[in-house]
Amino acid sequence: MSYGSSERRRPAPVALKILVAGGFGVGKTTMVGAVSEIMPLRTEEQLTDAGVGVDDVAGVEEKTTTTVALDFGRITINERLVVYLFGTPGQKRFWYLWEDLAIGALGAVVLADTRRLADCFPSLDYFEELGLPFLVAVNCFDGRQIHTSDAVRRALDLDPMVPILLCDARERNSARDVLVALVEHVRDLRLATRR
Repeated sequence: MSYGSSERRRPAPVALKILVAGGFGVGKTTMVGAVSEIMPLRTEEQLTDAGVGVDDVAGVEEKTTTTVALDFGRITINERLVVYLFGTPGQKRFWYLWEDLAIGALGAVVLADTRRLADCFPSLDYFEELGLPFLVAVNCFDGRQIHTSDAVRRALDLDPMVPILLCDARERNSARDVLVALVEHVRDLRLATRR
């Protein structure tokens, strides 16, 4: 088959890579699954007695599984734009995977649970040190908003430029809105550095 010069080649789609990070049991796997158009890849395993004393389950005692590598999902915006989502593992013993997952990422969503707010500090510290743009999405389980965004900002000592959103990681539209806000945040940061 020959290709004439009149035939146009379709350009390859642009891929955006977004990380979803946060503490153990905060809803990362749930968020990736809520917005993914494909059956998400999950590397969840059952919690076992081996994790007793290693994994802090305080506040999420009902949790029976944990991500041991990553979660992966995809959203096709149009034929030219595809978003790839990578959920990071939450436990300290799996943090070594973050470095590889962060390569080429546009930015990150740091999910926070106000019942265990300190659990998101490692993600915040990592992305700040890496210089990767991020926002904080407070996962309001069952629609409960326990603390205001301003209270969360003060508790996390966040820079005023870091967006904070309230969301329900189980709800597709809510999770989508968080991802849109992250892309807009990255765009705004890039525009500000050009000025």
